Amino acid sequence: MSVQSTAPASDIDLFSDAALLEPYELYRELRDLGPVVYLPRLDVYAITQYAALREASTNWEVFSSARGVGMNDVLNEATEGLLICSDPPDHRTMRKVLERPLLPDRLNDIAPFLREEAGKVVDQVLTRGQFDAVTELAQHLPLTVVSKLVGLGDYGRVRMLEWAAASFDALGPMNERTAAALPKAQEMVGFALNEARPGTIDPDGWAAALYTAAENGELPVDKCPHMVVDYTAPSLDTTILGIASAIWLFAQHPDQWQLVRENPSLIRHAINEALRLESPIQRFTRLVTRDHELEGFAIPSGARVMLLFGSANRDERKYSHPDSFDVNRKPSDHVAFGTGEHACAGMNLARLEIRSLLEVLVPRVERFELIAAERTVSSVLRGFSKLDVRAVQGAS
Repeated sequence: MSVQSTAPASDIDLFSDAALLEPYELYRELRDLGPVVYLPRLDVYAITQYAALREASTNWEVFSSARGVGMNDVLNEATEGLLICSDPPDHRTMRKVLERPLLPDRLNDIAPFLREEAGKVVDQVLTRGQFDAVTELAQHLPLTVVSKLVGLGDYGRVRMLEWAAASFDALGPMNERTAAALPKAQEMVGFALNEARPGTIDPDGWAAALYTAAENGELPVDKCPHMVVDYTAPSLDTTILGIASAIWLFAQHPDQWQLVRENPSLIRHAINEALRLESPIQRFTRLVTRDHELEGFAIPSGARVMLLFGSANRDERKYSHPDSFDVNRKPSDHVAFGTGEHACAGMNLARLEIRSLLEVLVPRVERFELIAAERTVSSVLRGFSKLDVRAVQGAS
């Protein structure tokens, strides 16, 4: 029988503005303390290392999402019914329907459409030469997916980005940032409940297919509005930030961009490497359903644990030179999309969107030059709110 140890404690505040902007040294301190670290400021156990995080992520019976994935009870109660805030069997029932348009064969069908849209937006930004890689490049494909494929049209589009960002900010502990985000997050839920319904949405879109599935008895109809939110909020900021961070990394490391230009087959590895190094989602929480031992450390029933994806993806126990951007690395086992039962349902779509843009950019751009960058300050997300770059064009 193993002897359980008490988890080491740390007074690090992961939700200060400074920590949200520059978390990696703090993550390293926490990893050095151990795979499980108790944070008394938040009354939460942080899972800091890669192996421990994968183990917790794949054990949904103990590390439950059904009581929410945020750091405050208000949002956790309000998000009950979302795919991300459920466990089997409900989770599997909803996911089976939600994933249909996201399966590989369906994504193959929309790949030409995404590449065409990627070509349009790349033409626009390269004509200018200097552009904001967030608002003028990265936002285009995710918003197009929501409007044309999910089938929401321009209905709610003006507010969608604001709502999506707020839905992640509202996952933080109950502080000023969270309090300011909660009403906007609730607006998004209200939009899905009251407005994004049959009669206003595209009858051929993904959202309408949810209601068709409910009519066929595959899931309760009251799950449909929550699943519309699942198609929108998680798919916007995460992909947008992933695209912009990849451009930033290539601007910082022109030698890596040149490697990709010389060998475009490296694009898929470069995408995974960018997601590993700058994980758009840095953390979610789970509720522990019973006393449990993780890597020799005792975690009591009823405790909240924080899965630090951003830390695990830079764990030196897993990746050599983890802070380096290396497009020859093949980190397909990164946890930027989570893992296990709650692995991101839209991860293949996100990869396809990023790949569509890079495949158009690679033969046309010799290098990216960074002009100015502003990081977003978010309780959960990491990336840029503004990223001004100059694209120097040249033949491959």
